[in-house]
Amino acid sequence: MDLVIGPLDLSAHVDEALAVQAAAFGLGPDEVAVRRQIVLRHMTHPGARALGATCDGELVGFVYGMPNDRTHWWSTVVEPYLRAQGTDAWLDDSFVITELHVHPDHQNRGAGRALITTITDGATEPRSILSAIDTESPARGLYRSLGYQDLARQVLFPSAPKPYAVMGAPLPLLRR
Repeated sequence: MDLVIGPLDLSAHVDEALAVQAAAFGLGPDEVAVRRQIVLRHMTHPGARALGATCDGELVGFVYGMPNDRTHWWSTVVEPYLRAQGTDAWLDDSFVITELHVHPDHQNRGAGRALITTITDGATEPRSILSAIDTESPARGLYRSLGYQDLARQVLFPSAPKPYAVMGAPLPLLRR
């Protein structure tokens, strides 16, 4: 099957994208409904953009992000953790990977790598930041292979059941 990475009108395809995220994260209908509103709000931010990964015309993965703004909710939550580590300058001049998800049936085939490298290749900021569940996982391994390093760990988001790590990498990302 051929994987195609390209621009995604995320507002128009939010339900397809959230179905991918639900499968990847095991989200229930209530969580998807909340995330739907968040995604639609995010896509109104200046510079927000999304890419999709399709296979035989079906959306199997997506990524979206935007230039960071210290007034955004995510930044206000992570800033104290970064400041405690002396890494809060990463919140300035950074492109945030807000969400990156690949359907479990299509993981470990290069879709996540292609999505994140393609979206960051189009960034004008000199670096990228993201948050990921703070466990050793294939996602964290992917981010490290691209040059992301831990900036803060054990970051607690309201209502999130597990702590997160905030990671950052200079752009362009490393290529293997």
